[in-house]
Amino acid sequence: MSTAMSPASTTTIFPPLYSFPPFFTRQPNAATWTAQRTGWISFIHLYCRTHKLWRLHVADALDTELFRNATLGRQLKLKDAMEVLEGMVAEGGAEWADKEKTTVIVLWRRHEEWGNVIYDWIDATGQKGTVLTLYEIAHGDLTLDQEFHGIEETVLKKALGVLVKRGSAQVFGTGDEMGVKFF
Repeated sequence: MSTAMSPASTTTIFPPLYSFPPFFTRQPNAATWTAQRTGWISFIHLYCRTHKLWRLHVADALDTELFRNATLGRQLKLKDAMEVLEGMVAEGGAEWADKEKTTVIVLWRRHEEWGNVIYDWIDATGQKGTVLTLYEIAHGDLTLDQEFHGIEETVLKKALGVLVKRGSAQVFGTGDEMGVKFF
């Protein structure tokens, strides 16, 4: 499951708001709710980046430490979590993976930024002019220490699309046969 929480070696740094019980209850004042929602968006990005979570299945994620503070006995309600996630999507920090809005792809970096990170890695590892599969980019041995190791395929394809538009890469083939040449 994509929302499986991280290995024990990964430590989440919870923001101070996470220990504040009202953080888990939608505040009625519009200005307060806007600030609260902003805090949630920042926390979700930090959490997903720390744990390398690319997708959140909303119903499953509600039962994790991301949206539930067991110490406080508090949990964000589904309706409120959906509003937070809708805000993330509206701001470009997430994308819905399905029409039903059951799964969200979390973008702790924009597609352009991922394109830059990947291209910098290609340049640093001397792979310009070579052809790599999407699997090699996302899961290859040389990516183990890279932030994009395990990158969601949808995010990878969009990041590569940015590089293609810049003239820094060429994508060819389809499906499992897709390859990328970097310039």
